[in-house]
Amino acid sequence: MNERYDWLIMILLGIVIALLISYRLNRWLMSPSPNRLPGIPINERIPDHPVIGLLEQEGYEVVGGKVKINLSFDTGHKPILSRLFIDYVASDDSGELYMVKLARDRMPVDWTGSGIRDRLMPFLLLYPECAGLLYIDANEKAIHRISMDWSDEEWNGQDEYNS
Repeated sequence: MNERYDWLIMILLGIVIALLISYRLNRWLMSPSPNRLPGIPINERIPDHPVIGLLEQEGYEVVGGKVKINLSFDTGHKPILSRLFIDYVASDDSGELYMVKLARDRMPVDWTGSGIRDRLMPFLLLYPECAGLLYIDANEKAIHRISMDWSDEEWNGQDEYNS
């Protein structure tokens, strides 16, 4: 009779442990994601600029200021240093984060596929977890929302190298 109670206690203990594990796993899976995605640097210091008002009018909230991303390239001979700058980090109503780049007169964007690729794709590749990039022309009071997607399909039935 004693062995029967031992098995019953073992089964009940197993059920309790299984329920506890499933509860903890469910809590972990259903927990809300943090406001800031990992990897995207957030500078708490946000300098005042007229584009902040423009972003707020369009439903974005500026959550971070200018960020400098240091880069180092190994060329086989000597390292070459460079950097990229993100002017602001903003979030939309759903909590998605966007990098913000301000238009510069001395560095205009050619609004073609190759122009966007050459000027803005490095930012989108650097932080793929963000929802995209907001390119702001303060003079025109225009916000261009840019996101990138990969495509393996050919356009117009031709390979782009043959056009």
